[in-house]
Amino acid sequence: MLVDSHCHLADAAYAADRDEVAARAWAAGVGHIVVIGESPAAAEQALMLAADPRCSATAGVHPHIASEWTTESASWLSERLADSRVVAAGEMGLDYHYDHSPRDVQRSVFDEQLDLAARAAKPAVIHAREADDDVVAALRAHPRTVCILHSFSSGLPLLRAGVALGHYVSFSGMITFRSWQLDDAIRETPRDRLLIETDGPYLAPVPHRGKRNEPSFVGRVSERIGVVLGMAGDEVAALTSANAQRVFGSRVRAA
Repeated sequence: MLVDSHCHLADAAYAADRDEVAARAWAAGVGHIVVIGESPAAAEQALMLAADPRCSATAGVHPHIASEWTTESASWLSERLADSRVVAAGEMGLDYHYDHSPRDVQRSVFDEQLDLAARAAKPAVIHAREADDDVVAALRAHPRTVCILHSFSSGLPLLRAGVALGHYVSFSGMITFRSWQLDDAIRETPRDRLLIETDGPYLAPVPHRGKRNEPSFVGRVSERIGVVLGMAGDEVAALTSANAQRVFGSRVRAA
């Protein structure tokens, strides 16, 4: 069985057929979906989806909306992280490509969320785009927080720093793209810290590229990991599912 460790299943892109999307995932051998709550509104939707034990939720504030963070946001996140259905904080991090929020605000909000995750003893799901050095600095400043470098496509120095700090690395459908040139990142990720994801509705893997992504496609990511590492598909599925349960906790089960 497979675990999709990062899917925005609460996104409006699935509004018309969310039940059918989930049904296709279960039929394709997906045993669990971690539904990302990258904003308060998305987190509340993710919690509703987590009524199904085959789903769990995260809660956090994406760097795109870091400027919306308030004292009340911190209280809200603390409360959500106390919920057993919420298995991680985030998606949080730094995005210097779009800069939808000022960089100093992004860094401050990232630090605060990393601290809240540590207090709740839950991992943090990290978004990093064109901000590798500052992400490394933040991770080093919060050694008690276990992190997942999600949909990894950054430079190897960030990966190596994350691995050295004991963090997990998740790969998405990008690894099936012709433009992908980071197989070394897959090889350098310790096998006990390797995760797979769709990041749906984004980044649909080949042969679905350009279409809406969905959890049933996560097997394509697993297959590509297997090609790079010389492993059978069922071995990758078992390995990454065990890793997901280790980092997210016993609620995340692949079968």
